[in-house]
Amino acid sequence: MSLVAVTNLTKRYGGAVTALDALTVEIEPGIVGLVGSNGAGKSTLLKILLGLIAPTSGSATVFDLDVATRGIAIRELVGYMPEHDCLPPDMSATDVVSHLARISGLPRTAARERTAEVLRHVGLYEERYRAIGGYSTGMRQRVKLAQALVHDPRLLLLDEPTNGLDPAGRDEMLELIRRTGTEFGIAVIVASHLLGEIERVCDHLVAIEGGKLLRSAPLGSFTERTGTLAVEVEDGRDALAERLTAAGLQTIIDGSAVLIDLRDERPYDLVRDIVAELGLPLVRIEQRRHRLEDLFRDGPEPEAGIPSPPTAGEPR
Repeated sequence: MSLVAVTNLTKRYGGAVTALDALTVEIEPGIVGLVGSNGAGKSTLLKILLGLIAPTSGSATVFDLDVATRGIAIRELVGYMPEHDCLPPDMSATDVVSHLARISGLPRTAARERTAEVLRHVGLYEERYRAIGGYSTGMRQRVKLAQALVHDPRLLLLDEPTNGLDPAGRDEMLELIRRTGTEFGIAVIVASHLLGEIERVCDHLVAIEGGKLLRSAPLGSFTERTGTLAVEVEDGRDALAERLTAAGLQTIIDGSAVLIDLRDERPYDLVRDIVAELGLPLVRIEQRRHRLEDLFRDGPEPEAGIPSPPTAGEPR
C-alpha cells in the first residue's frame, strides 16, 4: 500500500490558472521532501490530499482512501501544519492544542495529557500557558507543529514549516521534523521551496514545477556523481585546459575550474602529469555531483559528459 498515490491529478482555478497539471506520482513512507518554487502547486496538492479542495480531474488516495469521498477518514490519520499564520493571539498554546485534540476525538483528560506531551516535544512546555500573541514566529511555528501531532497521526503534511524563521530557528525546526519522523516513526511530507533544507532532513524527494512532476526518487540519486571531473588551480587555468585538450580530452572552463569529460580513469593521470610539468598550484580535483538546483534550470538537461556553462545570473 502506497502512502500517497496520485494519478493524472489536475487542478485549475477559473480558466486561467493551472496549479496541478496531470500530476502522477506515488509516495512511500519516510521523510519526503515536496520541493518546487513558489507557485509550483505544493500547497494545492496538500489540500487535495486532505480532502479540503476538489481536483478538477484525476484521482488521489492517502492510505488507499479516496480523497474525493473519504476526506474525514483521511484527516483522522493525518496531521496538517498550514503555511499561513492561523493561531488566535488571545489563546494559550495549551488551550489551542487541547481544543484541537478534543475536536479530533480525544476525551478532555486525554487531550490535556497529550497536549502537554507534544508541547514538551516541540520545546514549549514552559511557555504553554502564555498567550500566543506574545510568542515569537518560531514559537508560533512550534504550536502549529504541536497541533498537527496531538492526535497521534500516521502522516504529517508540513507546508513551508520554516517560514519566517531565522537560521537558528530553521535549524531547530528541521531537527524537530527529523526526530518526529525517525524516533516516532511517523511518515512526513515536507513542502518547501528551500532545497538546502530538504537535503538536510529528507530521504526521498518529489520535485514539481508548474504543477508537473520533474522527478521522484531517493535523495541520494539527485546528488550522485556526474561524468565530469573538476580541476581548480591558482594560476595557469588556461594553459592547463589547452594541454588537456591537446591530449584528446574534452574540456571547458567554468569560472576558476577546468571541467573534463570523465569517461575513464585516464584524465586523472593526465591532470597529475600536466600539473606537475607546468608547476601549477593545485587547489582541488574532484568528480562533480548533481545539484538539486539543476532540476529547475530552463531547457533540457545535457545528455552526458560536461554540462553547459550557466548563463549570466543563473545559480551555479
